[in-house]
Amino acid sequence: MSKKSRVILGVTGSIAAYRAADLTRGLIDKGLRVSVVMTKSAERFITPLTFSSLSGERVYRSMFDKQSDPSQMDHIELAKSADVLLIAPATADTIARIAGGFADDLLACVAMGTRAPILIVPAMNTNMYQNPIVQSNIQKLKDIGVKFIDPKKGKLACGDYGDGHIADEQTIIEAVLDVLK
Repeated sequence: MSKKSRVILGVTGSIAAYRAADLTRGLIDKGLRVSVVMTKSAERFITPLTFSSLSGERVYRSMFDKQSDPSQMDHIELAKSADVLLIAPATADTIARIAGGFADDLLACVAMGTRAPILIVPAMNTNMYQNPIVQSNIQKLKDIGVKFIDPKKGKLACGDYGDGHIADEQTIIEAVLDVLK
């Protein structure tokens, strides 16, 4: 692992988005640089200020962000600079859009444009996670080399119990470090 490897952390609109804050801190504590890309839905669960405070970096939120340098294309710069793209939590929608090749938001564009390894950490209701369409999208991405960190069984925000609970922070961090070796 090189000194100050860059993790692009994609945060999507799951109740588990709050767990990405601890994940950000944990990755930084391991000596990694973390740049966060949030979807619009993620902002309904946690604020960009949280991530900028923890990472010390700008949070990327939109393809056409007012903070962007007009001479640079954020999605290309982020895609090229990534040593790993980690999407945690990943919703069924985000997984489907990436599997389908849709590049309709900043995170999806980064996923389409990067040559870095991609790690996806699903977090959703058990019925959604076990749905054959979601499983087909996951398999499609696995077939092209995308790595998944499986959710664990647990009590979900809706009260259901089953697969879909985001993996533990330490499991995710170890997977990132393993990819960077």
